Amino acid sequence: MQNEAVLLHGWGMNAQVWHYVEPDIQAVYKGNVRSINLPGFGGACSPAGDYSLASAAELLAKQLHANSVLIGWSLGGLFALYLAKHFPEKVSKVILIASTPYFCEQQHWLGIKPDVLNTFQVQLQNSAAKTIERFLAIQAMGSENAREDIKHLRALLAGSPAPDSRALKAGLEILKREDLRAEMSVLPQPIFGLFGRLDSLVPKGVITQICELNPQFNYEVLPKASHAPFISHRQEFITFLKSVL
Repeated sequence: MQNEAVLLHGWGMNAQVWHYVEPDIQAVYKGNVRSINLPGFGGACSPAGDYSLASAAELLAKQLHANSVLIGWSLGGLFALYLAKHFPEKVSKVILIASTPYFCEQQHWLGIKPDVLNTFQVQLQNSAAKTIERFLAIQAMGSENAREDIKHLRALLAGSPAPDSRALKAGLEILKREDLRAEMSVLPQPIFGLFGRLDSLVPKGVITQICELNPQFNYEVLPKASHAPFISHRQEFITFLKSVL
């Protein structure tokens, strides 16, 4: 029997975001497939003390079986890489979906402009719901199915508890500050990636930089997809997973 495949969602979302594709993944994977909530999202408990990538990942590690395949979307990809480094017995393979080891743009590295994340942090203090709604719009930006993508994401979120305010705030800090480029360059586990050419949060140019960190990194770019390819290009997403699982 193959190892379990675990799906990790992105910021402001919850495990329900995988609802439509989870059965399709199960159809091409002989092991168990499971989606779990990041700490503080979808009703899951947040760390008791300070919320950080390390403290939240420790909670996630307790939910993983040995040799799990981690499929991490966006923020979930950072968690997948961290778990692969610090809990190697739990992770046999990492699959990044529209994710990167470092999200924030800086000199010689492509990513989200710091001002964008700063704006979200300010907006979060006024209205978490409106901030998540704006984030949904950015995630779908550039997709040929943007309106439908946002509609599906919103519907999937509606049936679960609202995210914890600590988790939302900490999640933005993680996206802004956590740098796992050094970790990615030395990970022994196979790492794969699926990207959207129209993604405004993970620009396609960063893929070359990721490959420079880890020459064994294998990836595919969907030419008409944005930041949520598993929703906008479901069949292409499943075909990609079938090739790497």
